[in-house]
Amino acid sequence: MRRHTRRQVVARTIMKSTAKLTISVQYATHTGTPPSRSRLRAWAAAALEQSAEVALRFVDEAEGRRLNREFRGKDYATNVLTFAYGDVHAPHGEAGVLSGDIVLCAPVVSAQAQAQNKALEAHYAHLVVHGMLHLQGYDHERDSDACVMEARETEILAKLGYADPYAAAA
Repeated sequence: MRRHTRRQVVARTIMKSTAKLTISVQYATHTGTPPSRSRLRAWAAAALEQSAEVALRFVDEAEGRRLNREFRGKDYATNVLTFAYGDVHAPHGEAGVLSGDIVLCAPVVSAQAQAQNKALEAHYAHLVVHGMLHLQGYDHERDSDACVMEARETEILAKLGYADPYAAAA
């Protein structure tokens, strides 16, 4: 991911006051200790801009690799994958309730946190927020979009008490 100055970021309207979150958590791995359900809910809710029904699924490296290969054409396990169902680009109020799955590959998340000298909880918080923003239509394919998404992630994480996840990459 790329680091950008805040001056390049365009504001995005937040409609959090009426947004509702339905969340389920699935554990398909015994690797590591995942964050508590209450933490996961708090992180997801902090990134919520419109109502959503979300499944957070913790997987092992084999499932993470399979999903990344099948859906993105990349033959390796990645830290987080987001699968949005429905039109995530519809204007607020017209999209109804978003629905999607956020898949977190526990061994990859753990290895990244260790390699980047980050607290595992902070890394999980970042990836849940990242996945929630993808679900709501944010992406980082173009530099301008990455600026917006990274600034939003940093803002949400700061409100949750976590450091800027991109600070080391600057």
